[in-house]
Parts: sequence; structure tokens; C-alpha cells
Amino acid sequence: MSFASTTGGAAPKAAPMTREERKVIIASSLGTVFEWYDFYLYGSLSAIIAAQFFSGVNPTAGFIFALLAFAAGFAVRPFGSLFFGRLGDLVGRKYTFLITIIIMGLSTFIVGLLPSYTSIGIAAPVILIVLRLLQGLALGGEYGGAATYVAEHAPRGRRGFYTSFIQTTATMGLFLSLLVILGVRTWLGEEAFAAWGWRIPFLISIVLLAISVWIRTQLEESPSFKKMKSEGTGSKAPLSEAFGTWRNAKIGLYALFGSTAGQAVVWYTGQFYALFFLTQTLKVDSATANIQIAIALLFATPFFVVFGWLSDKVGRKPIILGGCLLAAVLYFPLFNALTRAANPDLAAAQATSPVTVLADPRECSFQFNPVGTAQFTSSCDIAKSFLARNSVNYENVAAPTGTIASIRVGERTFASFDTRALSAEERTARTAQFQAELTAAIREAGYPAKADPNRMNYPLTVAILFVLVLLVTMVYGPIAAQLVELFPTRIRYSGMSLPYHIGNGWFGGFLPPTIFAMVAATGNIYYGLWYPIAIALMTLVIGLLFVPETYKRDIDTFDT
Repeated sequence: MSFASTTGGAAPKAAPMTREERKVIIASSLGTVFEWYDFYLYGSLSAIIAAQFFSGVNPTAGFIFALLAFAAGFAVRPFGSLFFGRLGDLVGRKYTFLITIIIMGLSTFIVGLLPSYTSIGIAAPVILIVLRLLQGLALGGEYGGAATYVAEHAPRGRRGFYTSFIQTTATMGLFLSLLVILGVRTWLGEEAFAAWGWRIPFLISIVLLAISVWIRTQLEESPSFKKMKSEGTGSKAPLSEAFGTWRNAKIGLYALFGSTAGQAVVWYTGQFYALFFLTQTLKVDSATANIQIAIALLFATPFFVVFGWLSDKVGRKPIILGGCLLAAVLYFPLFNALTRAANPDLAAAQATSPVTVLADPRECSFQFNPVGTAQFTSSCDIAKSFLARNSVNYENVAAPTGTIASIRVGERTFASFDTRALSAEERTARTAQFQAELTAAIREAGYPAKADPNRMNYPLTVAILFVLVLLVTMVYGPIAAQLVELFPTRIRYSGMSLPYHIGNGWFGGFLPPTIFAMVAATGNIYYGLWYPIAIALMTLVIGLLFVPETYKRDIDTFDT
């Protein structure tokens, strides 16, 4: 198997990729594609998941709860990276692959068999979240192993190019999940798919699991790990060495705040939040939104490899930090343009029919409900919840203490109500009346119930989504090579996995529910974009000041 180390100076002319090197990349990448497919099925079907497993709460809380269950898998990824990272540094990269893929595949398969909330009550969301946690733990060990394994096989001066194929796997896994969902949806029809057909993509994962396990059994251990073992230079306590001393721990902090945090929010904004924005905010039907995202992914995915290859020539930092800067500058104009392209009627209504909420600020909750149990019953909460669900931008105006909230649509004003003093029967009747009156008012003001497919600019919508994913390829294409190069072989799996999974699991994984809650609180459908913009700018500054350039390092001999 070909392996060469980099020793600085001018790199020799790159030799063609050998058969063994191709086998390493294909085997590692395919297994990782299947693993990401498993993980992202949940995100792609979040609206149906909310209806199936969180139907015991109101729609706004249910959707936030579903997003948080999605994020729960990300929250535990750092813990998976610690456990499997230590295992990978002690016993090898190859065997860790097998464990993580089995956990992921079985957890996903069981989701396809899990009864809904209407069948077994609260046990359904509890079991679902446990399965999401298992998926997150497995994924926490998967990425670091794949990136380390491929990088340790890469020849001199081509680590960015080789590891960029691993970087395509997350997008390809999402793309595969979208294709399977679209295929099953088209085959069964919307009604059957929403009722039971959504389970099929989860059940198919058992086939992907069998293929992935077979692929991983064909791999050899990485040359760097075998060399380290033969020389007896491995770490006996990789976690303590990687994070227990400031010398190494500070590298992990630089990697987190100066690299992976910004990469994560750009990644999730450009792919997952773009999908949420299309379906939940712009009211584009799910099938159309999935097709548009899939087309954008198809055209943009090769750029992961392009930017990985380019990072071997000009360095990792200029590309990653350049992507963060472009995202911070472009997000507001891109999402504004996406609204005008995908739902021009909504954009026109926002411009010509202003809506105002007049309420006592002390009666207005921040409608972020992590456990799905809170009841938002004040007159302000009821008013804002309705407007948020209908993608209506509104201005907040403070009212005197004790004032019942009201909504002004154009020249008309609608008084809200407080359910705390009402019986269940009165609450139901008053809610139905209030929603019917307001729905008629916002429709009359031009706010559409859903995006009109005949008025949608399909080419422009896909082009905007393509630009969003292109920014993803800039920050994500070179990141694996950079992280591998920051840590020595003896603690590489552990060292690079934790900052990657804290960045992607926490900063990225909690992006959708954070943005959703920010939008509901402020009444501006674009306000939540300040979250990824702020994190991207933080990464830009810290990355410029503290993260070293690594693309010429000899990963076998350097020490932190």
C-alpha cells in the first residue's frame, strides 16, 4: 500500500492514485455515505416525525421538539468521539469502523419499526430519542476514524485531495436519503407515505448495513498506525494526553473556535436550514423542496474535491476562512432572494401588508421548548405562535402592563385572548374562532397558505441553493485534512474528533431549533440568520489569529 510522508520543501510531481489507495478511499467513503444516510433520514423527514411521535403537544412546540430530537443526536456526538477516539488510538482505526456502522445501522432500522405516539403514548418519543442518542454516539466515532484512516494513507502533498472524498459523504448521504424518500413518496403517494410509507427508508438501512460491514472487513490497518505500533510510540492514555495538558488542549480549542464551529454553521445553514426554510417558512411542498435541494447538491458536490485539491496548493486556512467570510456577507441577500424566487406572493405580502403585535412584553415567552411540555397560553404567545406558523413577519410594539395582545393586519385589529381563564371547551371554541378570523385576514392581505408552483422561479431557486451549498464545499472540503494535520499520530483520532464533533454536534446540530426560536421571538423570518453569521465571523477572527497553517506538515514526525 502506498504511503509517503511530507517533509517540507517543494513537493514532487504527484503520482497517479494507486489501486490500493482507491480501495481505501472508496471503502471508507461508501461506508460513511451509508452512515450519513441513516443519520439524515430523520432530518429530511422531521415534519412527519413531529406528527408521528410528538402529536401530544401543540404544532409549534411539536415541530421545535422534533428539531431538538434531531439535535439530540448531535449533542452526544462529542461523547462518541471521546469513546471511539480513544478506542481508535489504542486498538486501531479499522475495528472502530465496524462497531460504529453496526450501532448506526441497527438504530436506524429500529426507528422504522417504532410505533407512533397514538399507539404507545409517551414511550414513542422517549424510545425515538434513545435511538437518536445511539446514532449520535456512533457518528461521533465514525468521522474521525474515516478522515484519519484516509489521511494516513495519502501520499505527500495530496492529503487535502484524498480526504475531500470523505467530505463528500455527508452530502452524498443526504442526497441518497432525499432520493429514497422521493422515490417512495412518488410510488406510494403523499397520504400513504405520511401514514406508514415514511418507515420504508429507515427499514432499507438494514441492506446498507450489510453492504457497509462487508466493505469494512476488506480494509487493512493504516500505515501510520502500524508504524506507530511497531515502534512502540503509541499513547497509553490518548484522552489525557490530548486534552489533559494545555500544550495539546489549546490546539483542540483553536480547532474548535477557529475552524469547526464556523464550518458547522455554514454546513447546516447551507443544507439543512435551507430545506427547513423552504418547507416551513416559504411553504414549498416537501417533494418540490427535496428535488430542488437534490439538484443543488448534485451540481455542487464535486466542489468538495475541488476545494480539497486546491487546499493542497494554497493551504487550508484561506479556503475555510474565505468560505466563512462569504457566508457572513451573503446569507441575508441569499435568503431574501430565495423568498422572492420560491414564494413571490409571500415576499410581496411582507413588503406591502405590514403586521404588528401589540402586547405586554412580560406576557411574551421565548417559545423554545426543549422537552415539549410547556404550554404557551398567554395572549401574546397565542398571537405570535399563529403568525410564526404562517410565516408572517411582524413588528413588536410594547403595550402597558396587563394589556391583552392584539394583531394589526393592515388597517384591521384582532384581539387575542388568554386561555388560562378558560375551560377546555371554551379554549377550543375561542382558538378556532381566532384562527379562522386571522387566517381570513392574512389571506386577504396577500399572505399565501402555500407557495404557488406556477409562480415559483425554479431555475433561480436552484441556483440560490447551489450557491449556499457551494459555500459549504469551501469550508468543509479541506477541514478533514486540516484537523488530521493538527495532531500527532498517537492522539490523532481522539484529538481531531472532539473539536470536530463539538463544532458540528453543538454549534451546527442546534442551529435549526435555535433559528426557529429566534424567528418566533422577533417576528422576522430572517432574524435567525444572525446566529450562523456571528459564529462564522468568530471563526474567521480566531482562525486568522491562532490556527496554524498545516498543509506542508509531515504528519508522521511532527509533535504538537
